[in-house]
Amino acid sequence: MNTQTINMLELNKIKENLGSYSINTITKEAIHKLEPSANLSVIRSWIQDTTEARNILEKSASVPIANLNGIEYILDIPKKGLNLNPDQLSLLYGLLDNVSRIQRYMKDKEFVAPTVSNYAYSMFDLPDIKDEIYRCIRNGRVDDHASKALLKIRKQVGVIEERIKSKLDNMLKSSVYRDMMQDQIISMRDGRYVIPVKSKFKRNIDGQILDSSSSGATVYIEPSDIRKLQTEISLLRAEEEIEISKILSMLTGMVEGYEREIRINIEGMAHYDFIFTKAKYSIALDAAGVELNAENKIQIVNGRHPLLGEKCIPLNFSLGEAYQALVLTGPNTGGKTVAIKTVGLLTLMVQSGLHVPVDEGSKFGVFREVFTDIGDGQSIEQSLSTFSSHITNIISIMKQAGPQDLVILDELGAGTDPAEGMGLAVSILEKLFSQGSMILATTHYSEIKEFANITDGFENGSMEFDLNTLQPLYKLVIGKAGKSQAFSIALKLGMLPDVINRAKKITYFNEDYPHVDNQNALTLSTEDQERIQILRYKAQSSVKKHLEKPVQNQNNLTEEYQIGDRVYISSLKTAGIICELENTQGEYGVLAGDKKHQIHKKRLKLHIPSEMLYPENYDMDIVFESKENRKKDKLMNKRHVDGMSIDREN
Repeated sequence: MNTQTINMLELNKIKENLGSYSINTITKEAIHKLEPSANLSVIRSWIQDTTEARNILEKSASVPIANLNGIEYILDIPKKGLNLNPDQLSLLYGLLDNVSRIQRYMKDKEFVAPTVSNYAYSMFDLPDIKDEIYRCIRNGRVDDHASKALLKIRKQVGVIEERIKSKLDNMLKSSVYRDMMQDQIISMRDGRYVIPVKSKFKRNIDGQILDSSSSGATVYIEPSDIRKLQTEISLLRAEEEIEISKILSMLTGMVEGYEREIRINIEGMAHYDFIFTKAKYSIALDAAGVELNAENKIQIVNGRHPLLGEKCIPLNFSLGEAYQALVLTGPNTGGKTVAIKTVGLLTLMVQSGLHVPVDEGSKFGVFREVFTDIGDGQSIEQSLSTFSSHITNIISIMKQAGPQDLVILDELGAGTDPAEGMGLAVSILEKLFSQGSMILATTHYSEIKEFANITDGFENGSMEFDLNTLQPLYKLVIGKAGKSQAFSIALKLGMLPDVINRAKKITYFNEDYPHVDNQNALTLSTEDQERIQILRYKAQSSVKKHLEKPVQNQNNLTEEYQIGDRVYISSLKTAGIICELENTQGEYGVLAGDKKHQIHKKRLKLHIPSEMLYPENYDMDIVFESKENRKKDKLMNKRHVDGMSIDREN
């Protein structure tokens, strides 16, 4: 999955949160490297592991996971000709002991976690090396009973040490030496026993000075009477080190002989830590596993953005079943961006094998790639404006996106001239749609709502807004286009109604549309207003100059009109679109408003030729037929459908 998508959707923050539940550094590193997969069977296996591990935790929270921190480097030490030290051997013992414990732990978990419980049996118990380490290493040192020779040496050292301590203790208590002593304490310097003598009496005691205090007031003297005994201890210590080295060499050899099995145990224990880390995170998010499919279908039931916590409003969302592209509209701060980020992030989490915070019935398609263009991408270093940055990114997406990809675009076409931005946005949507990609986009352009409304495979969606409180509800409604709510908000905040009414007339019903009566503009039906918006979408900025006045027709009696021509109807004092060619009576079928009229050509004047309103080979049924009839016609052209008919108004 591309890095830009991961950063925009904040999957890295999810991985940071996930890593906080792991025990070992090696697991945190694996989580850091975790990337979404596009392999359906692999993802199913990952999610199944997470589900089973959560089932185990819900029954028993204490899972015997070994401490692996630093253990991965231990197995390289013998290859350098060095012996493992007692601490390293103790760490290995902890791993082997936890292997035995987790195998016992998983024996009764086969019913709730058949796959996860079986992982334990892929590891090796290795009782011989485990028992030998336990026998030889205790409390971070080689135990006395690790060998008979070591036991004998340490006993001899103990006897001599007692004799030395006895002699020194007698000196400290002696009336001859009592006043010369700085303290009544036996100390050690460089492994040899000494007594603390006041500096001024250092020549009064037969012995060797081994150290002095920082102030110089005290010297530490090894009396001559115990020097011979000290030498005997030194010789015994050397023998002890040789024997310890033999024992450590023997244990290191055993470890080296089981290197392959130990490495498998490390991998297995790290895998268990990873699986149960995902399960702990699932519980923390109140998340669940989901149904997967290869048909690019997404159905989210009460989905919650995992980084927003309890304040997040649940999202209900669908894509890929009845439509390939969803266009979200609505006011700023209404939650559109959060909604599309939620869809994208949950998709990445699922494809990473994680549970997601959704309710039962949710399902996710598995995508080859998830492409995103979200947020302000302005770059000072590259001298790119926000618009340029977005377009550069979208160009890259269009080159790569295909039928197995999900494309998420925020504020499509924003940052430039509205007319050009709208046209560019529609063109981008059409291109991505033709490439088979699943599309989720947000926009402010009302014309794109109409485009989505009349184009097969597209659907509108909106974020609900409470006009009473002037607050967004952050609730997605699919099948309904959103409104900017600028006029409603301004009116609620005290803007004069006359100003609002004038603004509506300028925005929706200006002189560019002579078939609209300005006096009744605000009372038109929703259907009429939608028709006006469709016409506005068709009339691009390149033909605006033709709207100023009708084309002068020098010979109206011989004029022939084409389907899609915009004409002015003198008898009705309105404009319309030619929908039927001339009949034997010299009449054309003209769509004006929501009604079709038969108008004689003498009463028609060309307003805008169809080639300036529509692309070449444009399907005019999009203008004249309802979406329902177009779907029926498409279906009936494929096969006979009993009982299906198309009703067309005359």
